[in-house]
Amino acid sequence: MKMKATLVSGLVALSFGASAAQADTVTIGMITTLSGGGAGLGVDVRDGFQLALEQAGNADIRLVVEDDAQRPETAVQIAERMIQSERADILTGIIWSNLAMAVVPSVVAQDIFYISPNAGPSPLAGANCHPNYFNAAWQNDTLHEAAGQTANEQGYTNTFIMAPNYPAGTDALNGFKRYYQGELAGELFTQVGQTDYAAEIAQIRASGADSVFIFLPGGMGISFVRQYEQSGVDLPIISAGFSFDQDVLPAMGSAALGVINTGQWSPDLNNDTNIAFVADFQEAYGRLPSIYASQGFDTANLILSALNTAEVSDQDAFRDALRAAEFDSVRGSFAFASNHHPIHRIYVREVVEVDGALTNRIIGTAFEDDYRDIHGENCSM
Repeated sequence: MKMKATLVSGLVALSFGASAAQADTVTIGMITTLSGGGAGLGVDVRDGFQLALEQAGNADIRLVVEDDAQRPETAVQIAERMIQSERADILTGIIWSNLAMAVVPSVVAQDIFYISPNAGPSPLAGANCHPNYFNAAWQNDTLHEAAGQTANEQGYTNTFIMAPNYPAGTDALNGFKRYYQGELAGELFTQVGQTDYAAEIAQIRASGADSVFIFLPGGMGISFVRQYEQSGVDLPIISAGFSFDQDVLPAMGSAALGVINTGQWSPDLNNDTNIAFVADFQEAYGRLPSIYASQGFDTANLILSALNTAEVSDQDAFRDALRAAEFDSVRGSFAFASNHHPIHRIYVREVVEVDGALTNRIIGTAFEDDYRDIHGENCSM
């Protein structure tokens, strides 16, 4: 399956099908990371999103994609250009929470919808929630809360925890600690984009820890896991799916085998929508989908479901249609809480090798279908 694209001034503009529900073309602006150490995450979100649009065949949608290079100032500039010049009706695509915090409040204040396929910083789920902001992935804390719960179940009592120093990293460690019942052997914030972890691994070695919890997405996780294996430290790692998924597992290699991680999705999830998605993604792109690709796919299908019943120009009707979330999610059960973040099940997964390739398989459930983030208590919607 091949996507047709036109490249204009750094923007990729794609049009998909013809619309039965929309009288006019709907423009979706995707701001995502397509270069640097986090590029794999943005590529997978983009590809999952485009696959859903291609499969729908009934939506007159113009998708404009641009690379934020993981820089907040660039993301802000792109957002304004997409709103002012491209006349975007909906924005999406941001991977990193510091970029989301720089972009989303201004976007929704201009009566533009922002639908997140990834970043879910706690302020946007709580006190800074907004009627035009939806997150189709998760709130940042939730998978890490599940990891804390799983650490308890694994019998860990003295865990060393580590994450990058940006909003999602703070949410990650706070989420883990919210459910973890043991002691902390150490707690570190690393630099965003860091590639050398020798000093951190030395601290882990000397800490007396019985386990390590990390949140290091993209290239950060690849660097850490490779160096951790080479160091000879053999403490078990527990994490969230962001750090041990298909975007990074091939580069991590055997060092990732056996790592326990948590996620709302897994490629072996046994429902018809997911089985078809995994097969179709492999056919289209020649690789297994990651958790990020699944979130891009869900985000596009959420938008399509709303466009099937309401025009985006009728903001109240379109907002209600988004809230209804009447689409078949790859994760199975999907609904929104009052703060426009998902209510869903979170699984425990293990990195395994299948037919010569590293992937994840579900080995348990951390939280059942009614699980939601705590920040909705502070949302006034």
